[in-house]
Amino acid sequence: MKKDLHPKYNPVVFVDMTTGKRFISRSTKSSEKKEVIDGVEHSIISIGITSDSHPFFTGLAQFVDTEGRIDKFQKRFGAVRRVGKPKLD
Repeated sequence: MKKDLHPKYNPVVFVDMTTGKRFISRSTKSSEKKEVIDGVEHSIISIGITSDSHPFFTGLAQFVDTEGRIDKFQKRFGAVRRVGKPKLD
């Protein structure tokens, strides 16, 4: 097997910038900021959106569709008829 083929796999702490929640994991990504957790040095990586702050996972911002998709389509395009190709003589 070739040496130095794969990137280095490091312990990291992903920090949600919005909520401050921390996720301890491992990644090939690293940073200059370090923190020692349980005797192991982890890189600290800030992330804008995680499962702790994303509206899909938090349930805070939901779009409720009261009309069906077909009804919306019919309302917008119901009167529009498709024109066939002209016949060439």
